[in-house]
Amino acid sequence: MLEPVAPGPSVVVCSTCRLSAEEREDESGRRGGALLEDALRAVQGQDPALQGVEVQAMPCLFACSRHCTVHIRAPGKVGYVLGDFAPDEDAARAILEYASAHAASEEGRVPFREWPQGVKGHFITRTPPEGFVCT
Repeated sequence: MLEPVAPGPSVVVCSTCRLSAEEREDESGRRGGALLEDALRAVQGQDPALQGVEVQAMPCLFACSRHCTVHIRAPGKVGYVLGDFAPDEDAARAILEYASAHAASEEGRVPFREWPQGVKGHFITRTPPEGFVCT
């Protein structure tokens, strides 16, 4: 059930997420999560500054009432689950820009003024790193 991945900053995208609140798949039968994964990889391929965060995919993050969900994480840092994204390059760029700022931060807290507009309003939860709680 668990598959090892490279440690380090990452965006884990739910590969089985719905396309939208109304639709499960696009006209060719692809889920929104798979499309978002493709968009994340495409944006990384276009922008070397965003390649320091690994894109990883897994089926179901258990945030099924929210579509196109991602988990932003890095060792020893507060992590975040975000959702309700369109599976497109604009959302992918905002996610990767935020994840890059998260990776560069000391504890995973990025000042609000540095958040890309495209992630504002998409946060679902924050998760403390193993061995810590937030104060």
